[in-house]
Amino acid sequence: MSEALNLTKPLNHVAFIMDGNGRWANKRGLPRTAGHKAGVERIYEIADACKEFNIKAMSLYAFSTENWNRPQDEIDFLFSYIDIFFKRYIKTAHKDQTRIIISGDTTRLPVKVQKTLNKAIEETKDYNKFYFNVCLNYGSYAELVKATKEIATEVLENKLDINDINSETINNHLYTKDLPPVDLLIRTSGEERLSNFMLFQLAYSEFIFTDTYWPDFSKDEFIKCLNIYNNRNRRYGGLKNE
Repeated sequence: MSEALNLTKPLNHVAFIMDGNGRWANKRGLPRTAGHKAGVERIYEIADACKEFNIKAMSLYAFSTENWNRPQDEIDFLFSYIDIFFKRYIKTAHKDQTRIIISGDTTRLPVKVQKTLNKAIEETKDYNKFYFNVCLNYGSYAELVKATKEIATEVLENKLDINDINSETINNHLYTKDLPPVDLLIRTSGEERLSNFMLFQLAYSEFIFTDTYWPDFSKDEFIKCLNIYNNRNRRYGGLKNE
């Protein structure tokens, strides 16, 4: 039986660090690739739940700039399954009017995957009912360096006065510029760190760390996290509701 949910706080954007695929597989005596496959499949259920609860945007940390240090066969399998996922998910995106966004430098990804991602981005670019953001070859340090270079270039080309640079300027040069602020970050598998994920975007987000491995992170587990979020007091540096 599913837990009840009465979402009373504004919740427009949930970000997920999908951790624990390999450990999930190891506990079952399976290869790590089986964990990644199960983890990718889990995305469908959580994406559907976000829509059900009218959460406008979700972001998924799928592959970091540091993940290239993993075994090549594991990387190859992961990207082959990501390619399959997006070819399937595009039908759902059209049905639900979901815009697909990819955060990260995709130029290093396999050419086949780049073509699939570019097609998904192009075909859904005009949708704005929901946003599905997948972070691939993403690292917050690299994103902030990219933003800094772009802003510096605008200053050098006299398109921007240095005194007009503010936090909104930086935000407008991030991959997530078209998304609402992140309200909630959920990291699975018991780890309690950000791992170079959305360091700027998470400034006032609520954090929830759960011991559940991502392949086991069901809709019921998600609802438990949302109920915890519901009971948080979001002050944004103030003293309201104390």
